Amino acid sequence: MEAEIVMFQDNIVVYKFVQDLHFFVTGGDHENELLLAAVLQGFFDAVTLLLRNNVDKREALENLDLIFLCLDEIVDQGIILETDPSVIAGKVAIHSMDGAAPLAEQTISQALATAREHLTRTLLT
Repeated sequence: MEAEIVMFQDNIVVYKFVQDLHFFVTGGDHENELLLAAVLQGFFDAVTLLLRNNVDKREALENLDLIFLCLDEIVDQGIILETDPSVIAGKVAIHSMDGAAPLAEQTISQALATAREHLTRTLLT
């Protein structure tokens, strides 16, 4: 399913409807439509990966934190940082990993972050 592109009040709107969800990316009339479409496709594919191909309203609401993290990984203050869905989903999965998970299930950076957090709490108390 491909994205549609329209102009609306001096804005470019790229959108996609999937089941009962609507995905939109907007930009000024000076923005590149193909780049906005790539952002939308990267976002949608990352959400699809994180929701395990079960993209519907209920799953989206239950995992809204992951969806917001996806947006945060893609765009920062209007600057596009990433459009590769596997990279986006990987970064979101790292951020959403529970710090209380066993060390064997954490990556090196997650384990170091957990250790740093515990050390900081110990020193501050």
